[in-house]
Amino acid sequence: MTDKQVNILKAALVLFAEQGYEATSTSKVAKEAGVSEGLIFRHFNSKEGLLNAIRALINASAIRGFDDVLTRKDPKAIIRGVLEFPFTIDDDKFLLWKLIYSIQWQKGTYENTIYAPIKEVLITAFDTLGYVDPEAEADAVLMLFDGIATAVLLKNQKNQEGVLKAILEKYQL
Repeated sequence: MTDKQVNILKAALVLFAEQGYEATSTSKVAKEAGVSEGLIFRHFNSKEGLLNAIRALINASAIRGFDDVLTRKDPKAIIRGVLEFPFTIDDDKFLLWKLIYSIQWQKGTYENTIYAPIKEVLITAFDTLGYVDPEAEADAVLMLFDGIATAVLLKNQKNQEGVLKAILEKYQL
């Protein structure tokens, strides 16, 4: 990937996350990236193509962000790690995650590829702990995760120690 392509992707990521996908024109992205608008179309074919390139990078980064949780052996540590994750997103990954959630809301889509390996690990964890319906519990945790992530990323409610404590107590973590 060329430096110009990287600059385009970085500019689009910031603008899409902060101003919204629909509100951000390719001309805004080009201006922010210091390139011509035509170059965006040359490399990415369309605004949607640009978004798809960003999604691919985001998905890879998001899945890597869960590596620590996915490799844990203790089932309670796995569940705790998933629930804590939205509260502990590093500043350098904040815009990536904000874009994931804002695009889902804007486009009315849900990014399953990120969550599939997490769901599988959660199902195994709940099964190991003897829960009656491990898949339903995994879905419940992912729903909690989505709600927490929405509050943290889109509503900027980062300091929610009381909420985290209540959730961890619910699962006796």
